[in-house]
Amino acid sequence: MAYRNKTYVAFDADNDIRYYRMMQAWKASDNVSFDFHDAHDLNNLLTTSNEQTIKRKLKERLNNTKLFILLVGEKTKNLHKFVRWEQEQALNLDIPIVVVNLNKKRKIDNERCPAIMRNELAIHVSYHRKIIEYAIDNWGDLHRKHRKDDVTGPRHYLESVYEKLGL
Repeated sequence: MAYRNKTYVAFDADNDIRYYRMMQAWKASDNVSFDFHDAHDLNNLLTTSNEQTIKRKLKERLNNTKLFILLVGEKTKNLHKFVRWEQEQALNLDIPIVVVNLNKKRKIDNERCPAIMRNELAIHVSYHRKIIEYAIDNWGDLHRKHRKDDVTGPRHYLESVYEKLGL
């Protein structure tokens, strides 16, 4: 098994790439502690690559992933070719999953959350740097504890966590 040290971010590239780019900007900022090892920096894919090649490269990235972030926008639940496939792979590999609601909802958003994620052990958070950073730093260990204790289903942080972070 590969050493897992990256964070994989899945999203609707046609409609929600600006949110991913903002996460990259947070990471690049010198005065912000937000940090993640971005799996999308690896194995650049050509837009002319066929589906099998793209999925093979994505699988390589996922095999090097310690945390999977799913950015959920208006149309994410309808994306099956790659985004759903990425979710399936993360679930099969038992990678801790952070579902980030781009509409800033702090719990599972049953209207927007892809069906495949609705009953899975994943933490659902709002789109904000501080809570995403908190999830990156804390969800992996809590996910492992929940797995050990047979806890299932969607999770969310208490309002007190958001308050502590100034949100």
